[in-house]
Amino acid sequence: MSPTSATLDPTAPATAALGADVPRREGREKVTGAARYAAEQHLPQRAYAWPVPATVARGRVTAVDTADALALPGVLGVLTPFDAPRLGPSDDPTLQLLQDTRVPHRGWYVALAIADTLERARAAADAVRVTYESEPHDVTLHEGHPGLYTPETANGGYPAHREQGDPDRAFAEAPVRVDVRYSVPPLHNHAMEPHAATADWDAERGHLTVYDSCQGTTVVRNVLAGLFRLAQDRITVLAEHVGGGFGSKGTPRPHVVLAVMATRHCGRPVTLSLPRQHMAATVGHRAPTLHHLRLGARPDGTLTSLVHEVTTHTSQVREFVEQAAVPARVMYAAPDTRTTHRVTGLDVPTPSWMRAPGETPGMYALESAMDELADALGMDPVELRVRNDAATEPDSGRPFSSRHLVECLREGARRFGWAGRRAPRREGPLLIGTGVAAATYPVYIAPSGARAHARPDGSYLVEVNATDIGTGARTVMAQIAADALHVPLGAVSVAIGNSALPPGAVAGGSTGTASWGWAVHDACTALTDRLARHEGPLPAAGLSASADTTQSAKQKSPYARHAFGAHFAEVQADTVTGEVHVRRLLGVYAAGRILNPRTARSQFIGGMVMGLGMALTEHSALDPAFGDFAERDLASYHVPANADVPVIEAHWIEEHDKHLNPMGSKGIGEIGIVGTAAAIGNAVCHATGRRLRELPLTPDRVLAAIEAGP
Repeated sequence: MSPTSATLDPTAPATAALGADVPRREGREKVTGAARYAAEQHLPQRAYAWPVPATVARGRVTAVDTADALALPGVLGVLTPFDAPRLGPSDDPTLQLLQDTRVPHRGWYVALAIADTLERARAAADAVRVTYESEPHDVTLHEGHPGLYTPETANGGYPAHREQGDPDRAFAEAPVRVDVRYSVPPLHNHAMEPHAATADWDAERGHLTVYDSCQGTTVVRNVLAGLFRLAQDRITVLAEHVGGGFGSKGTPRPHVVLAVMATRHCGRPVTLSLPRQHMAATVGHRAPTLHHLRLGARPDGTLTSLVHEVTTHTSQVREFVEQAAVPARVMYAAPDTRTTHRVTGLDVPTPSWMRAPGETPGMYALESAMDELADALGMDPVELRVRNDAATEPDSGRPFSSRHLVECLREGARRFGWAGRRAPRREGPLLIGTGVAAATYPVYIAPSGARAHARPDGSYLVEVNATDIGTGARTVMAQIAADALHVPLGAVSVAIGNSALPPGAVAGGSTGTASWGWAVHDACTALTDRLARHEGPLPAAGLSASADTTQSAKQKSPYARHAFGAHFAEVQADTVTGEVHVRRLLGVYAAGRILNPRTARSQFIGGMVMGLGMALTEHSALDPAFGDFAERDLASYHVPANADVPVIEAHWIEEHDKHLNPMGSKGIGEIGIVGTAAAIGNAVCHATGRRLRELPLTPDRVLAAIEAGP
């Protein structure tokens, strides 16, 4: 089987297309072990590489002693800042590896060992001796940090500061006020498959082949072309199967650059798979955020003032600002508002994308504050949100292409049994409570290309450089194609995950299906038209049609396009141990047309599970003395396990939005995490009568709050 093709699915219903509950096409390969990931490419004479991370938090490398490493059997080389090949330019300075002696943070790579086995590569890396000149470092974020500044933009290109009216005056005059602070710690993208690449440089052909665990092979190819000064057509990047990413594989990471360095150095294929302990410092993280919320309202709950101020960190290498105040510009109809971000550059790894960056921490803070306002008003928190529903996008004034937040809240309340919400109750040592929170995520669509091919045997091949990071992209692309071609789903095969295919957008920002699917729809529609005009049997080579959505996707919409949702949670808090357990979790979403209920439900539930982890167990701390993350593996960074996850329900309302793309679909990969942590936190407050404003809600914090009393 080609590394970029998917076989026909003979078990699929003959008439299944959009909206059908279709299993993933690659499911059998994955569960039987036939699927091959980036580190599982068994190429002849394959070697292995292992990077050497810096052990100081800031400073310079003064010397690297490689003698002991090179003396070990099987070692093929050690690259250092003093002898590594010089790289070309790139927009991402985190990829300028082994180019100088600077150490901007602990864990920055300062050498690379290459050997004929994985064990020997690791032993060689351990034998490298690095001497440093250390400098004072600072890794601690606080609201009064002297280095804080307001950037021009936050992640996504959003203005860092927005203000309408006079929010301070409106807050001071408001009859009911809430003035609160919340804290979200650093969080990490712990995909099951670590970041890995297998690179193979063919010197005779002058061609580089790379198997990379990434969220988009087109961008990886383009970046590698610049770094290694190669024409793009001399590089092929493949990503047939990717074991999760959650944003951390959305841009090229150090592993793939080092793997290419290694294969060009030793002339053999080289695999580099990052150990999990390296990931916290190497592949990005969700930056910590400190939130200051001020809400002013009339006695009937109508908001008059909304202020959301966010403080966060970035690195000394590259500016990345978590856009956590941006959701407040979308959610509620307050006339006087200020949303702003402040950031300071610290001696820390560069933060980056993690599932729903900005929306996840921002909505935790905003929806927690809305719950506190409901308490202050003595008002049902669902009704408070309904009361402040916005007819147009508050920040821009543009009409929504569709919103239906109120419908999500109402339907969620009905399914959850919220009506006549019960007072918190006690079952022995357990305190039981319920909570609600809203959710939102923007609709992004990026330019993509696709090609559709009709074969003489009546089958069809669709080619698009999509990347399936566990979302079911192969399956849904086939459904879109079958629908546009008016043929049975089993007649369509799909090729993805290859930079030689028509370029596709990165699988990030919940853009994948909307972006790739648009191109697939257009290519298949064009092919249908061509087939209708064709007379007689098809030629042996078949007929093809292509599409490029660059012009369509880049047109600015007059509408504000967002998905919305509502989360409901029931929790129990143990008064003896402080342990919180989620009994029920329910989400209802307005996310456009649902193209495959099975894969959609999987995405919604997966996001909700991540939100549960954010609320109760996941956190990381930067050690002020040594400058590194204390939690660097799954033994200390606790992601939810089966026992932590209750029966979770994900539902959606029928939403027909004609202002999006030909399928009428919105992204669904990220909205499931947005609001989940707030719903759980609000439920804990309802159960215990104590408001905890720092995540996660670990037993020590919950027990201390309970014991402290009112």
